[in-house]
Amino acid sequence: MAEKPQEIEDLPGVGPSTAEKLREAGYLTIESVATTSPAELAEITEISEATAKKIIKAAREKADLDGFKTGKEIFEQRKDVRKISFRVPELDTLMGGGLETQAITEMYGEFGSGKSQIVHQMAVNVQLPEDDGGLNGSVIYIDTENTFRPERIEQMVNGLEIDGLDAQDFLKNIHIARAHTSDHQMLLVENSRELANELKESDKPFKLFIIDSLTAHFRAEYAGRGTLATRQQKLNRHMHELFKIIDEHNAVALVTNQVMSNPAVFFGDPTKPIGGNIVGHTATFRIYLRKSKGGKRIARLVDSPNLPEGEAPFIVEEAGLKPC
Repeated sequence: MAEKPQEIEDLPGVGPSTAEKLREAGYLTIESVATTSPAELAEITEISEATAKKIIKAAREKADLDGFKTGKEIFEQRKDVRKISFRVPELDTLMGGGLETQAITEMYGEFGSGKSQIVHQMAVNVQLPEDDGGLNGSVIYIDTENTFRPERIEQMVNGLEIDGLDAQDFLKNIHIARAHTSDHQMLLVENSRELANELKESDKPFKLFIIDSLTAHFRAEYAGRGTLATRQQKLNRHMHELFKIIDEHNAVALVTNQVMSNPAVFFGDPTKPIGGNIVGHTATFRIYLRKSKGGKRIARLVDSPNLPEGEAPFIVEEAGLKPC
């Protein structure tokens, strides 16, 4: 049985109220506590600097931050990474084989650019055996804009044209929650750990976490420059919580994002994703979706740690995503 990940409450001297203050300030992991200063920790938690030093010392011991790893060791760890295929050759080539586990992929674009179509398709594809491009896994799906449609899943399962598939079986493995506010959305991610652990023992372990859309509630509730710092702090905490879960379960995170127009751009595309640098730095891969002529959609890989920028065309049919 896998070891339970350590939480900041496991540190001596950190009770529930101190832990809550730390999380509100963006200190979500033992590592983040270990790398802060005693003065900053004391100010945030309203404890003495001497107590803060003890907490930091304990965090550094637990986090084992002193150890270096060789590139070869990291290379071996990367062998655990798996990919969910789009089953569209151009998209798979763009993404080096598909959506990667232990990574957050963010897709952004205007209304109708194909974001929700892709998340529905990947909720189907992840359930396929590895030989067919899936991970034989189930889905945790947070719906913030009432865009999930079971009928669409049924159409896409039938569109795979693989014998013996039953759309109802696929629907049983998609666990959906509707988020009504940004706080509710954050709570759902935190509470999803229990569901993910339950699914670990099933024949369809949790392998894909979808949030469609990541930023809608945050954008609506934190309007204006005066609330920007609070919004970004909460988004940062939210995305780190998501990353912890997918890292622990070797799963994929796929989030959609809205765009806003930048009036300062006179040439080129004026749209940019909501969430600024917080979302940009936390997401491992960023894909920009746009409409093209003749019903085509274009996916552009904007940011990746190891893949070149590029574009891939695809079309959306009743049967799902298909090559042009």
